[in-house]
Amino acid sequence: MDLPLPDIGLRRVVRLVALLNLGYFGIEVAVALAIGSVSLFADSVDFLEDASVNLLILAALGWSAKHRARVGMTLAGILLIPGLATLWTAWGKFNVPVAPAPLPLSLAGAGALAVNLSCAFMLARYRAHAGSLTRAAFLSSRNDTFANVAIIAAGLVTAFLWRSAWPDLIVGLGIAAVNLDAAKEIWDAAREEHVTAMT
Repeated sequence: MDLPLPDIGLRRVVRLVALLNLGYFGIEVAVALAIGSVSLFADSVDFLEDASVNLLILAALGWSAKHRARVGMTLAGILLIPGLATLWTAWGKFNVPVAPAPLPLSLAGAGALAVNLSCAFMLARYRAHAGSLTRAAFLSSRNDTFANVAIIAAGLVTAFLWRSAWPDLIVGLGIAAVNLDAAKEIWDAAREEHVTAMT
């Protein structure tokens, strides 16, 4: 049985979430490159991924449950991109283990937290709409808030306890792990929706 089509409010929220993610991607990647931060780079790629996910959701909202499930499975694959980008950046940091500047690291993390909390709250009421699609957007924003708190903590640890590249590296690799878990959740939800649509 097909799911009910989402209302205009959902479309408006998904569009706004996509724009917020795209805007903060530009800010965070600039700071990441300026201070050499693995965690900020991983998180900036995640913002770009979130913007892409929400734009895909916006395009697919009027589709049938079967087609939405297929897009959901595609989105699970997209969620792997930040993890791969993090591993590549982390490899470079292993070779040049310079600690990033802690104040810009924490401030950029705080800005990212504000954006992701806003997006998660906006998406929370719609997370059961359109099956795996809106679940993908909600899970991504929710998981990102945990990553942002960790980035802020990494900046504070670097500033006051341990002047090292390791706090930033550890958080960056943690972001990759969270994205892998979210990808699995979305894949499972999309597969279940696809099976239901085919019966």
